[in-house]
Amino acid sequence: MIIRYHSSKLVSHGFHRFARNKISFLGAFVCFLKDYHTKSYCCNCGYTYLEHVYQECLFYKLKSTGMLVEKEVGLPVVFEEVKIECGYRLDLLVENKVVIELKSVETLNDIHLAQTLTYLKLGHYKLGLLMNFNVLLLKNGIRRVINGDL
Repeated sequence: MIIRYHSSKLVSHGFHRFARNKISFLGAFVCFLKDYHTKSYCCNCGYTYLEHVYQECLFYKLKSTGMLVEKEVGLPVVFEEVKIECGYRLDLLVENKVVIELKSVETLNDIHLAQTLTYLKLGHYKLGLLMNFNVLLLKNGIRRVINGDL
């Protein structure tokens, strides 16, 4: 399935029309992220900033579309029926469905994938995107992570 994205449609309609179908939602969201990455690179943002800069900019951009976005969402670990705050924090949570883990590293490694999967499991989320902004083309720096079955 090919999903086309136009920024004017995203702003006027939000992502609510994709909320029923998780795969359509994710496809449209990835198109939005590719556009964001291209514009941030072309606007001299480049791909040399720390993750926090990309997090703040992406948070602002997603909020401006009317989407429900949370940043630095804490995930406690439950041990013997006690919630323990271990410092696990989601970079972004979009529409209470998609966990976004942002990186600005030379190469994504298995440890980054394991970190994202841990967040999905702790938060009982199904979908995650692991994104590395330290690439020229976002398609080379994005991985979809699934917890269980969609």
